[in-house]
Amino acid sequence: MRLLLRAGQAAAAHRERGRRGFWGWINAVFNKVDYERIKAVGPDRAAAEWLLRCGAKVRFQGFDRWHHDYNALPTGPLGRYKIQAIDATESCIMYRGFDHLDGLKHLEEIKFNKCIYIEDTCLERLSAVDNLQESLYMMEVVSCGNVSDRGIIALHKLRNLEYLFLSDLPAISDRLKTIERLQAALPRLDIVLDLD
Repeated sequence: MRLLLRAGQAAAAHRERGRRGFWGWINAVFNKVDYERIKAVGPDRAAAEWLLRCGAKVRFQGFDRWHHDYNALPTGPLGRYKIQAIDATESCIMYRGFDHLDGLKHLEEIKFNKCIYIEDTCLERLSAVDNLQESLYMMEVVSCGNVSDRGIIALHKLRNLEYLFLSDLPAISDRLKTIERLQAALPRLDIVLDLD
């Protein structure tokens, strides 16, 4: 009886791994960068399509409304709609799609909340985007289990970052040292920390 139960548990675990692998593959497809599309419609439109395809929301400059429906993205002349804010809560965005951020010149706010694919390399990549080093001033990183001290310290390149909210990041091992290093690099930065 005990052997039969263990065999059933092993089969269930195998099925679960298969499901996770399948969804990981689908999410990787959603994150694939189409450079021809970026050239054709511009960086803001292509980034908005990527973000909405992955379950995130965007707010365009001059608008109060968040867009979350891929099929309801506004149309109009190329370059009219500039992404001002991204809410990636519970989305499947991952490192492989971060090249979409390269052309965004008006992005001021970004929220990573419960993003299972956000990891240190994502924050390092985000911080390396020249345009974002100048425009991004508000950021939240909440319940992203793959973000460690390394990823948070990488944010020091975001020269205009004024507000950073950090919460539920279990991979942060030395929060005091991490925050001190970030604060030394960005003295104007207001860090709200809720890591307990």
